[in-house]
Amino acid sequence: MAGTGEPGDGAERATGGECRCGRCPHGARTGHRQAVAAFVALREDFAAGRGVPAGLARSAGAARQWVSDELTLSAREVANRCAAERVAWLASVRWRSLLLVWGAVTALLLGQALTAIGAGWTVARTAGLLAAVVLALGLTAAAWWHRAHGGALAPLIGEDGRLSTSRTVAAGWAGAVLYAVLTMAVQLAAAAGPDERRHLLQGLELDRSGALLAMLAVGCGVAVLAYGLVTARVRSGRLQKVPAERPRAADLLADDAGRGNLLDVQYVLVNAAVLVCALVRLAGRPAHLPQLPWGLVVLLALSGATYLWGKAVTGGRPVILSVVRSRELGDLAAPVRTGDDIEIRGAGFVPPGAGTPDRLARTVVRIGDVHVPVPLVPVAGGFANPTDGVLTVPVPVDVEPGRVTVRVITAAGVETNAYPIDVLD
Repeated sequence: MAGTGEPGDGAERATGGECRCGRCPHGARTGHRQAVAAFVALREDFAAGRGVPAGLARSAGAARQWVSDELTLSAREVANRCAAERVAWLASVRWRSLLLVWGAVTALLLGQALTAIGAGWTVARTAGLLAAVVLALGLTAAAWWHRAHGGALAPLIGEDGRLSTSRTVAAGWAGAVLYAVLTMAVQLAAAAGPDERRHLLQGLELDRSGALLAMLAVGCGVAVLAYGLVTARVRSGRLQKVPAERPRAADLLADDAGRGNLLDVQYVLVNAAVLVCALVRLAGRPAHLPQLPWGLVVLLALSGATYLWGKAVTGGRPVILSVVRSRELGDLAAPVRTGDDIEIRGAGFVPPGAGTPDRLARTVVRIGDVHVPVPLVPVAGGFANPTDGVLTVPVPVDVEPGRVTVRVITAAGVETNAYPIDVLD
């Protein structure tokens, strides 16, 4: 919907002629972009030393906390706009996924019509087209059933809101095998006599279809094992998972932080290559299930085992290695006292995918019984605090003097080991 600039019901408003209602995809996307632009402008102003009230400028700690609170509030607005965009995107992607599915059916029809010139139309061509239509109708029904969760993409989206590599590969093999079986079923229904039916049924025998079924079993087995492995590691705290803003195609080849992952890439490419080989064999002999060499099954098994091994060793618990008093240039060496800043050094404080401001603001340090939010310290283009390996927080006056333990609670909700420090009054 287009904004008119006139006052509305409060949910719909326009700025600069653009819709920001948050209900339609265009309005949600525009509102998110504007919220991000406002946050970036605020962060850059604070990083340059502008916008801090004069009454707070005399106290570095108070100014830092005020800046962090302002950035946190702005980051929450960005997160709310991002959530609205995700809901609108999931509702709209249903139609795009259906266009892709029926576009593939149309492309198959055109391809069969062009290749039939001169050779003539056969029962196998009709069977292939009907099988594609049946699959497309099934996907259409699934898209309607999951219309608020991504349509036909819903089964491929993991609990973390990302496209699952293992589920997508398994779905690809399941779709290919179903297409081949439906093609055979239509040809059996149209068979002229018992001899032709017997010939078609021979194509379903295990010695010819065993490799294809083994490939389907490998793909589905890897998907189930990957799901169980990741779930167990997340529940035990050995893997940090942060929900994604929305699914993206790059999730199939990248880790949670958006960086390319070699193990995911090889798994997708190997399965795609073998799947194309199977479809080519099916196109050449539509009266039989694709008969593939067992060497390709071994290749898929090795690729799947490598992928699962990567899932088993990736990540880990956050850990504190040391805690020291944060010292400014010119300060004398001294023990840690209430009111001082401490620098916590370690690893894994910012989980992959938790680099957005609203998630950075969720990082908390527990000093004794006191929970201290980690302040956001802006710099040009990002934040100096918190980082994956270093956190800086003040020791509040509520901390009792003596020996206390320090723990970090990350945005994923995982708690580090306890590190003891001595606090003086």
